Amino acid sequence: MIVEQINIIDASKHVDEKVKIGVWLTNKRSSGKIAFLQLRDGTAFFQGVVLKKAVDEATFELAKEIRQETSMWITGIIHQDDRSHFGYEIEVETIEVIGESEDYPITPKEHGVDFLMDHRHLWLRSSKPHALMRIRNEVIRATYEFYNKEGFTKIDSPILTGSAPEGTTDLFHTEYFDRDAYLSQSGQLYAEAGAMAFNKVFTFGPTFRAEKSKTRRHLIEFWMIEPEMAFMHQEQSLEVQEQYVAFLVQNVIDHCAADLKTLDRDVEVLKKYTHLPYPRISYDEAIELLKGNGFDVDWGVDFGSPEETFLADHFDKPVFVLNYPKAIKPFYMKPHPTRDDVYICADLLAPEGYGEIIGGSEREVDYDKLLEQVKKAGLDPEEYSWYLDLRKYGSVPHSGFGMGLERFLTWITGEEHVREAIPFPRLLNRIYP
Repeated sequence: MIVEQINIIDASKHVDEKVKIGVWLTNKRSSGKIAFLQLRDGTAFFQGVVLKKAVDEATFELAKEIRQETSMWITGIIHQDDRSHFGYEIEVETIEVIGESEDYPITPKEHGVDFLMDHRHLWLRSSKPHALMRIRNEVIRATYEFYNKEGFTKIDSPILTGSAPEGTTDLFHTEYFDRDAYLSQSGQLYAEAGAMAFNKVFTFGPTFRAEKSKTRRHLIEFWMIEPEMAFMHQEQSLEVQEQYVAFLVQNVIDHCAADLKTLDRDVEVLKKYTHLPYPRISYDEAIELLKGNGFDVDWGVDFGSPEETFLADHFDKPVFVLNYPKAIKPFYMKPHPTRDDVYICADLLAPEGYGEIIGGSEREVDYDKLLEQVKKAGLDPEEYSWYLDLRKYGSVPHSGFGMGLERFLTWITGEEHVREAIPFPRLLNRIYP
């Protein structure tokens, strides 16, 4: 009889059938007559039960002695188990060791975040990061679905650039043969060029900030989704932003229920974030609201974590804060038509203490005005000549925004540290002493 090889995630399709699965051991416990093996295969986690009376003596002894993270082939009968988190288990008949494991460093006990991040290459095997990465994968999948459905074209911006979209103080410098070059802070400027060719585009790639941040919300290397839309004003862009966020949240609810349960994330809380529209307040109104609730803030300051947390929690859902002061925003934004001190821009603040998840604006479309803003920012107009060209040849109103993938994931999953939302602790994302 040929035994079908399956993955754990497909156990529901093979109840009362004998199957073969390649697995790793995550934990075990045993008594005199039974051994319980906690197993994973990369698709899911479930339990293997080894009954002493049902297997030969060598198999039962192996089940008791096998070490954590040993890889093996197991054969056995799938049973439904309503008591388990997964809902199914396997009654093991045979065990064939593939690869031995000894002194696995991440034992079934409490470990600190720093220790786990130092061993991220192994911690990915555990149930919590496994759930986080599955949710990350769903957010990426849903991102492509959303923008493809809305008629966007995906373009790729360069990772090595010669100019700075967000200012020059936090750039990673390198040399490109005989020229200065920098790791990209953003794909936005290139997305604007793409929008002039394709109408609606988005970029999705790695970005870098040379800031030695010690906060739980910041990374030095992260992935950014940056749509740019021609013939679109800010209010229309805000509608795209909230629809996109609600779409992602709903897809995570629909497709990652087990992963959210693993992370103890309350789905009922997430459901609130799918209800549109999100509230909108001006920066001026935000200042007054903060002052009225005991915050010592002056007009013109950028909000920190306490202020952003209060504002989003006040509305109990994501909130757009509109029209920030020019002094705290980048040069490419379009000034407000009736005020000379603010830009037409917005940040989307997430509740529960996660702060800004999206920043966006309408872009300046006038060549002379943009050139003046480039100079005021202390930037070299020659380096931005190609960007200025976009205002010379059929300039149109256009708007865009950027969302950091890891920050968004941290909010959706309810995790404390944004570093937990990255696949690997790349050197640049280690905590600085």
